[in-house]
Amino acid sequence: MKKIFVFAVLLNILVFGCGKKQSNVKLEEGTAAYQLAKDISTKTPFYDPDKNNIIVSATDFNITTGEVFEQIQASYGNQANQLKNMDSTRIKEIINKIAEDLADKKILLTAAEKTNIVLPQAELDSALNEQYKRAGGEEKFAELLTKNGVKLDFVKEQIRTGLTIQQYLKNALAQDTEVTEDEIKEAYNEDKTATVRHLLLSTQGKSDSAKQEIYKKMEDLLARAKKGENFEQLVKKYSEDPGVKQNAGLYENFPRGQMVKPFEDAAFSVPVGQFSGIIETRYGYHILKVINRKKETRPLDEVRDEIKQRLEQTKQHEAYIALLDKLRSEAGEDLAKY
Repeated sequence: MKKIFVFAVLLNILVFGCGKKQSNVKLEEGTAAYQLAKDISTKTPFYDPDKNNIIVSATDFNITTGEVFEQIQASYGNQANQLKNMDSTRIKEIINKIAEDLADKKILLTAAEKTNIVLPQAELDSALNEQYKRAGGEEKFAELLTKNGVKLDFVKEQIRTGLTIQQYLKNALAQDTEVTEDEIKEAYNEDKTATVRHLLLSTQGKSDSAKQEIYKKMEDLLARAKKGENFEQLVKKYSEDPGVKQNAGLYENFPRGQMVKPFEDAAFSVPVGQFSGIIETRYGYHILKVINRKKETRPLDEVRDEIKQRLEQTKQHEAYIALLDKLRSEAGEDLAKY
């Protein structure tokens, strides 16, 4: 269960505003975004653009279905139509994630603007040129945008907003990411990699009552495994991990910092040969059997910089989550239940 890096910017960042209480964005009939929302509302009526329901509310802003679909259309252009082919559960997951990201970025941008960050034009130009380079040149980049129905001005504003937030986070988290020599030595002496076999029952998009039933099923599977039933066969039969057909739930020699925290904590703390309890992550409920762990074999001087970078990234991630939770609480952010 690999974790996602939190500072993704540039083309995949959505544009948003900030400031005083904003009027709710409502789609105009006849636009591509309106039609997309209308088509999807046949599966989930909550997304009907004429109703323009609120998905995320906060003290100074609301995120409506209209704003989310407007951003989906602006960001993905023609590819946004792929949503129509998904089931309602998956659509809800995507819409909620985009709405929450929009809310978080509004909050972060508001915090950034209070610090009066000024981005040099050269930095903005460099970021845009990097996009040109990845696309094979400015002309091909323009062709790609046109093909997907995305405007260049939209991309430029994405870049400006993303870099502003990135600079704010860099400044705000600087002290929280410092790593000492003692921390490096302690990390060096810890197990470097773990190998586990893993069973997952997904809870994504499920109701609270459905999660309770899934948890009961997981308790039964854990009891069966502890009584000696072949865990690999249980994984093959019941696990909902997408990779189970290829690896039978086996994750080999993965380092610290690669998996989501509850998964990693169990992998590096449960005794070798033993089962974890039932672990919950954003993916669902997990059972791990720890197969093996290995320590670093290279000299400390050879890996010092590598360990320092890993510890900095871990501290950065943890500090980011703490900061965002604090800003969310101050902003009164709340996700609608529907």
